[in-house]
Amino acid sequence: MAGDTSALKTVLRAFAVIDVLERKRSAGPSAVAAELDVSRATAHDYLTTLEETGYVVNDGGSYRVGYRFLGLGSRVKHRSVLFNAARAPLRKLSEETGDLCQVGIEEDGEWVLLHNDGDTSTVDMGTYPGLRFPIHTQAAGKAMLAYLPDGRVEEVVAARGLEPVTEHTITDPDELRAELDRIREDGYAVDSDQQEVGVSIFAAPILVQGEIVGTVSVACPTGRLQSDDYRRSRVRSVVETADEVSLNYRYSQ
Repeated sequence: MAGDTSALKTVLRAFAVIDVLERKRSAGPSAVAAELDVSRATAHDYLTTLEETGYVVNDGGSYRVGYRFLGLGSRVKHRSVLFNAARAPLRKLSEETGDLCQVGIEEDGEWVLLHNDGDTSTVDMGTYPGLRFPIHTQAAGKAMLAYLPDGRVEEVVAARGLEPVTEHTITDPDELRAELDRIREDGYAVDSDQQEVGVSIFAAPILVQGEIVGTVSVACPTGRLQSDDYRRSRVRSVVETADEVSLNYRYSQ
């Protein structure tokens, strides 16, 4: 049993080293040792071992995360049933709206961007596949929460909390529950400035046999919500696209 515990700690520390390299972009043994409060020799051992796997690259004594992770992540994405079901409908949505369109999932209590399509010139959120957001901070995440079982929602809130990202982020559990009730009643979610000031998001759940598998969302400048026609148009678009993705998903299984 002691050996198993030691092995698990070794794996956890290896990933901690990778996190340091990703955050710093590159680092040598001394910098990694300082970050993780270990000896330089220990940091060096981890770095050279990770180098042997090909997931970490040594550039003249400074180590960085290798592109092997890119291949791994791309394969995970392209094997996803949701990605393949959503790719064509999302492209069509981005062409029709001219806005930044996204498909996301819930994982470990966070909203994860699986795929995006469209113009970032008006809304540049610096998004990329794999980017994770606190699930309560924007409409796409709340559209996920609204359709999760009540017990799962409580687990997520207890584990992740409701920390603010902007002054408009919902941080009160009762207020969040009331909004989730509204989302279930309406069948979609809309919010403004809760994830990023100046950005509003329309989102709809992708439901397959009554279970939530992801969300479709559109991001736009907040000022556009002053037009009722624009608001109605975007709501209709995300709901219709989510329905189309759901249909593709069912037929692809």
